[in-house]
Amino acid sequence: MRPIQMVDTKSQYLKIKEQIDSAILDVLDSAAYINGKAVTQFSNNLNAYVGSKHTITCANGTDALQIAMMALDLQIGDEVITPSFTYIATTEAVALLKLKPVFAEVDKDTFCMDPESVKKLITPKTKAIVAVHLYGHAAPMEAIMKIAKEHNLFVIEDNAQAIGCEYIFSDGSKKKTGSIGHIGCTSFYPSKNLGAYGDGGAIFTNDDALAIKLKMVANHGQITRYYHDLVGCNSRLDTIQAAILDIKLKHLDAYNAARQNAAAFYNRAFANHPKIKTPVVANYSTHVYHQYTLQLTDVNRDKLQECLTEHKIPSMIYYPVPVHRQKMFDNLGLDKVEMPITDELTSKVISLPIHTELDEEQLNFITSQVLNFINN
Repeated sequence: MRPIQMVDTKSQYLKIKEQIDSAILDVLDSAAYINGKAVTQFSNNLNAYVGSKHTITCANGTDALQIAMMALDLQIGDEVITPSFTYIATTEAVALLKLKPVFAEVDKDTFCMDPESVKKLITPKTKAIVAVHLYGHAAPMEAIMKIAKEHNLFVIEDNAQAIGCEYIFSDGSKKKTGSIGHIGCTSFYPSKNLGAYGDGGAIFTNDDALAIKLKMVANHGQITRYYHDLVGCNSRLDTIQAAILDIKLKHLDAYNAARQNAAAFYNRAFANHPKIKTPVVANYSTHVYHQYTLQLTDVNRDKLQECLTEHKIPSMIYYPVPVHRQKMFDNLGLDKVEMPITDELTSKVISLPIHTELDEEQLNFITSQVLNFINN
């Protein structure tokens, strides 16, 4: 059996090595390492794939979130509602701009933001909602957009873990996540479903004026070189990464399908086990399984993880400490904030290997070891 990895980027690369190597050599031959033609080509192709009107590439997913908030002219002290059950980057961008994160509860089945919790948190200082599509499953965007419209709020989609996921509206229409809110943000970190061989990110919007501003913020606040109309930053996707991503974008649907097949294998193996809850897929969303995350009941999770490690099976806890309990936010006085679902999930979840290169032998071994531990 091949060694099991949490994410197997090397095996994935080897299958498209000739295409990738050729694309990289083309960039090297052109010597256009910054803003080369591959950046424009990838941006256009990604834009068509996501279904947004404008796509602005940038250096990484965290930058994408920060640029989005800067372009919306959010002011110091403005409140931004975001889940606490998420990666730190979501709220780190809020804090960097001296905005105030306000933490919403999540749904215990989908792990995504609960609209009813959002409603209770809105104040006159609330200016934006950051909806996180966690683990590859969409947040309930239809309800979130309705709340935002009623209260004149901006919605930013954190789509770092769900590129390719489809949202299904109540009228049956569909949109890709990242194209629904006022701004969508994503990451091309190597382990993502669409991963670069370095860092990268992108921002999506359907608003023409906002697109101009996003481009300016990402490029030192300028449209015309050396004429800086607002305070911006320097965040760009380099040409080599764009060339790589443009090749991989053509395979993204197949990559997501491979993840879905691996998840289906896990689901069958763990079906109806009283101590294991497999990922739930809501009727409004597809799932692209950036992570395959179980909820455990009456199982010593740490001992299970130790057992898996002994059998050379990697696993991860996403996330062991919710954001509202992180030391970096001690100054917000959140010690009395009650988020029972979020706290419970941090103690129950464990993520198993999920990627495009898992084979049946590996999946059999992983599931058998999990079940052997829990059943004995």
